[in-house]
Amino acid sequence: MSLTTETIWISIGLLGQFLFSMRFIIQWIASEKKRQSVIPEMFWFFSISGGLVLLSYAIWRKDPVFILGQAFGVFIYARNIYFIYKRRENPAG
Repeated sequence: MSLTTETIWISIGLLGQFLFSMRFIIQWIASEKKRQSVIPEMFWFFSISGGLVLLSYAIWRKDPVFILGQAFGVFIYARNIYFIYKRRENPAG
């Protein structure tokens, strides 16, 4: 394995961690604006994008614990995004 390959994958892992961390910043800002706990839609989009990138990194690292944790999370994030789009298609419920 070349240093370049490892550097690229570490960069991918850091990008995933950044995207994943952004969801908390988005949630914090939205909650501060409303002065109550809020989970905005963007939280789920940062969750799934960060989760998928981190899952790719975990697969590259061949870390079964990390893979399982991220794969399960990605399923939950995708399900929430599905509910968001379903509500947009049928706002009445």
